[in-house]
Amino acid sequence: MNRTILIAEDDQKIAAAIQLYLEREGYQVLITGNGRDALREARARQPALIILDLMLPQLSGIDVCRILRAESDIYIVMLTARTTEDDKLRGLNLGADDYVTKPFSLRELMARIRAVLRRQRPEPTRGPTEIGINGLLMNLERHEVSLDGEPVYLTAAEFRLLETMMRSPERVFTRQQLVERAFGDDYDGLERTIDAHIMNLRKKIRTDRLQPPFVVTVYGVGYKFSAGNHAS
Repeated sequence: MNRTILIAEDDQKIAAAIQLYLEREGYQVLITGNGRDALREARARQPALIILDLMLPQLSGIDVCRILRAESDIYIVMLTARTTEDDKLRGLNLGADDYVTKPFSLRELMARIRAVLRRQRPEPTRGPTEIGINGLLMNLERHEVSLDGEPVYLTAAEFRLLETMMRSPERVFTRQQLVERAFGDDYDGLERTIDAHIMNLRKKIRTDRLQPPFVVTVYGVGYKFSAGNHAS
């Protein structure tokens, strides 16, 4: 298991405190103080997770997140001093896996990191190793998704959400049910974060705007996976 974590934080005291906690738990820690170095280190060292401050010099955390998410599925936990729900969801819309607002408890941050990294642990396969519906194919062992034979690159959160819904097509899941099934009972983020992940997922698996979406919003309830009227 990859035990390397990159801290992209320009406040040296905060970075040092996070480093100390991480090293106590056995992680190898890399530290950068600006966005350009963070992007370079993430590409070169391929850490398991990056702790990414939004307000970085040279290249903002928002830009780093956007670039990394376009080219990799590295886990990203954002640090932000912005506390409104819309600000938090903005980062998640870019593909971040979680966020922590400043000032924060280091114990809370460690709990969030552990929760995110637990998503990469392989779980015993139950039932089929592949799920295929109308050209959308999930290979659960290889953690791969394709649409009409073309690869689709999903984050870990998006993959788990899609798997949850594709295992029970046409079943309507509430946001809370998706949180519990995709992230576990100990996830304590906003239920609205599911909306951000669903929005990103829907964009990636709907290439033809003339076709109805696979992931359907059931207003006032939640979401479901539907293949109805979708051409194969």
